[in-house]
Amino acid sequence: MEYQAKYITEDIKLSCYEDKFFKSDIMFDHHMLIWFISGETKIVQSDATYIFKKGDIFLIPRNQLATIINYPKDGQPHKTVVMHLSQEKLRDFYANLDIKPKAVQKQKIITFNNHPLLESCLSSVVPYFEMEALPEDIASLKITEAITILRTIDQEIDHVLANFEEPGKIDLADYMEKNFMFNLPLEKFGYLTGRSLTTFKRDFSKVFNNTPQRWLTQKRLEMAHYQFVEKKRKPIDVCYETGFENLSHFSFAFKKQFGYAPTELLKSIEKLI
Repeated sequence: MEYQAKYITEDIKLSCYEDKFFKSDIMFDHHMLIWFISGETKIVQSDATYIFKKGDIFLIPRNQLATIINYPKDGQPHKTVVMHLSQEKLRDFYANLDIKPKAVQKQKIITFNNHPLLESCLSSVVPYFEMEALPEDIASLKITEAITILRTIDQEIDHVLANFEEPGKIDLADYMEKNFMFNLPLEKFGYLTGRSLTTFKRDFSKVFNNTPQRWLTQKRLEMAHYQFVEKKRKPIDVCYETGFENLSHFSFAFKKQFGYAPTELLKSIEKLI
């Protein structure tokens, strides 16, 4: 895969994928403001799936779990401007503002429908990627401009951006049942459920009477089987949306679990239709 990323600073980058697609299961440590120049992205979360394409602008709140699948489109690479709105930058921005954000139980991706002010702000950083260096204060001004625009066009955005709380200890069983399809390090699952890695493993064993690795693999394969039987979906789509990193490993694990390969299952289903 040919991937290129040019940085103005660590918080602003121009991302470009030239190959067929790129897939990753990630947790967002910072709020991410993204503007699509070309290509297409599919973002799969536990309770929603989004498709973004050329011209789209959206904000992904921090501490979100998601499967990201990036595609070229119409002969053009997958190309985006990505701005990280870090906790440090946001604390500085809100330091002198009297904002008391209300708790948001479930933060979701926020779309801005190609808003001209945001598009103007994000497109204005593109020429800087061709420069060998850029003063930090200019990049900082761009981030401040983006935050100011967000607050101007979305009256509820302060409840997201000015909320600096870290995840507290939550119900482990409920969280894992909703998010098992994301292939993340156990440390990340521990953090998002308000636990250290040691406490996470101990609590997990008590709740599920199994190790996290074995339980996660079994749940992902059961979900994949359901997708084949009930949704008639293609193996490559099911593979990447149920927490597996490549099709061959997925097919091997599926056959080991059920005694037949995904293609064999789909063929048997077709004969019954």
